Formats: sequence, structure tokens, C-alpha cells
Amino acid sequence: MNFERIREKLNILADAAKYDVSCASSGSDRTNKSQGLGNASKMGICHSYTEDGRCISLLKILLTNHCIFDCAYCVTRKSNDVQRAAFKIQEVVDLTINFYRRNYIEGLFLSSGIFKNADYTMERLVAVAKKLREEENFNGYIHLKSIPGASDELMYEAGLYADRLSVNIEVPTISGLKLLAPDKKHEDFTKPMLKVKNEIVRYKAERKIIKSTPKYAPAGQSTQMIVGASGETDKDIMYSAVHYYKNYQMRRVYYSGYVPVADDMRLPAIGSKVPMLRENRLYQTDWLLRFYGFAINEILNQEHPNLDMDVDPKLSWALRNLHHFPVDVNSADKTLLARIPGIGMRSVDKILKARRFRRLNWDHLKKIGVALNRAQYFMVCDSRHWERRDLDAEKIKGMILQTSSGKFWNQYSTQLSLFN
Repeated sequence: MNFERIREKLNILADAAKYDVSCASSGSDRTNKSQGLGNASKMGICHSYTEDGRCISLLKILLTNHCIFDCAYCVTRKSNDVQRAAFKIQEVVDLTINFYRRNYIEGLFLSSGIFKNADYTMERLVAVAKKLREEENFNGYIHLKSIPGASDELMYEAGLYADRLSVNIEVPTISGLKLLAPDKKHEDFTKPMLKVKNEIVRYKAERKIIKSTPKYAPAGQSTQMIVGASGETDKDIMYSAVHYYKNYQMRRVYYSGYVPVADDMRLPAIGSKVPMLRENRLYQTDWLLRFYGFAINEILNQEHPNLDMDVDPKLSWALRNLHHFPVDVNSADKTLLARIPGIGMRSVDKILKARRFRRLNWDHLKKIGVALNRAQYFMVCDSRHWERRDLDAEKIKGMILQTSSGKFWNQYSTQLSLFN
């Protein structure tokens, strides 16, 4: 083995993979068996964060950065003058095993440019996972990026060896895809998504009857959207995300701010990077839709096509809907409590349990973990303090902003709460 050439390939193909953020592993329950290597049970990888705060790492690479397509937003597009490289199947297997044995990684995230055609590329990705599972007895986490346009047969086989599959939808709108990637078709992305969804449904149904049914993509599937490349609004992005959650049973949709990589009239100018704050707001909105009971049209609609950059989406909604407040925390149901700014779902559960024993006041709520600098304007409790307020939305917003601070105020992380 030419170690210098392998190192060179690793530098090129690991760097090319950095634009893909959809690499959380939470949800897989593949356990070690037959004295094999690794264990993917309930862990996240690639500098994602697990629910208990652990930071987990992964070997995140492309199989190749050669590509037959010329997508304007992609650094590996065929017209871009970059150094090219490609791993052999066995080289990826050897790297994964050797890195794992040295405790550098706990799994593999493997994507690829498309060379020759979709099926040829997908077949090689599947071959890597198959060798790891069957020849190396590797039971660690494997995330395969599904290639748009790959056949149903290959997508089925991929799910037998990978813990998670994902097809990046890339551009949130069909019109944006036609503009920036005219060689690609929208159905090339949705066809493998639908196959994975159907196979997961079938696996779960068969599993109830036959316990020995082989696992199929136990961590589900995810996708990623590029934010800010085609001038889409936050409404366009989140309505698209809701569509994929509803119709393809996505475990996660990831939002990646576009990093300008080329001078192109169709794209934002080089140097005009999408603010991390916008990514953060999209993730917060995603959380509200999945866990807080909000409908997408409550947060984003024709009157409000973009998210407020000054305040988080829940507070923005509350300020536009003051007629729903104040909420009495000692009598309101779970749905109403979850809509109070400054109260998370864990605090909601604590409130519901605590008020069975006594009526709650501000001191109790503070101990529970409620962010009173926001919540105080939208609720009442067993106290006369703060109960009488005659403030409009602008005044409340101004008072909250005056008392707000924190590490996310100037810079927001793109991987905020990436665990499931």
C-alpha cells in the first residue's frame, strides 16, 4: 500500500466532505455481535453531540470527488479546477478499520461524487459497507449517502448494511434546482427516498411477525438543504422540509448555509456567506414543528415569509399573537404551556408534575428552569408580581432584548441540538 498516496487522497476527500452536515447517528441500535468491532447503539458521530453531551467522531470522506454533473453550488462540480482523487473500495475499508482500532473514530460517514453513473457509484458505496459488515465483522455506525437516481435494488441492499441512508435534496425548490443544477431532475432525489421509506415501513411490519427479519436502515433516513444559494425564503425552505418529514418520514432535515465557491451570476457573490444565525433560526423552527406542536403556517406564511433574526421563532410567534396570553401555568394544558416563550419541553413536563402537589409561583418556576426574562410577559402564576402588564409587542420585544445575552448572541452553531 502506498501510504503517501493514501494520505494525499484522505486530505483531498476529507476536505471535500466538510460541506455535508447531515451526519448524526442517533437512532441506531446496532449492537456488537460475534465478538466483532464497534457498537452503534445510541450514539452520535462526526462531532455531533449525544443527548448526554458527549462529542463523538467519525471518518467522514468522499469515495471520490470526480463528478459527471456541473451543479453551480458544488465545489466538486466537473467544471471546477480542483485536485481530484478516488479511493478504492478496499482502501476505505482498511482506513475505517485502522482508524477504529486506534480509537480515532466510532463509525463511517461515506459520500461520493457521481462518476460514470448513479448505479455504478452507489454499487461501490454499498460494497464498502458490505465488506465492513461481512468480512471485517464491523458493527459500528455506517451512514451512506444515497446517490440520486440509484436503482431500487441498490437502495434496498444499502439499507441492509448501513445504519442511516440519506439523499441530499440540495436546493429547497424545484425552480432553484433547475436553475443551479439543470442536469438533475427532482424525481432523481425523491425516488430513492421513497424506496427507503417503503422498505423501513415493510421492515417494521415484518419485524412484528418475524423477529429475525434483517434490520433495514435502523437509524432511518435524512436529507440536507443548502440555504441561501438560490434566493429562497425561509418559508420556501421550511415548507419543503415539512413536505419531506410528512411524505418520506425523514428522521432529520439539515440546513447548511451556502458557502460561495465560484463566481457565477446565478449565485451569491464570493464572500457573502450565509450567517450562522439564519441556520440557527431554521433549526429552532424545525424543533418547534417536530416537538412543540406548531403548524408551519403559524410561524411562516405570506405575511411573514422570513424568520425574525432578532428573536427566536417561538418568541416571534408569541409577539404576533398576544391574544393567546397570558397563560396560567397552574391550569393550562401541555400544548399551551409549550407555546410560552422561555419554556422548553423538559420544563413543561416538570411543571405538569410539580403542580399536582402545589400551586407554582415565580420562585418555583425559576428552580424548574424556566427562562423568566422571556416567560414572565406571557404567563401568570401563584403570585401578584408581574401579573398586571399593559405592554404592546414592541415594548415586550425591546425589554427582552435588553436583558438577553449568551454565547449564541453573536455566533450560532450549525450543529445546535443535532441529536434526536
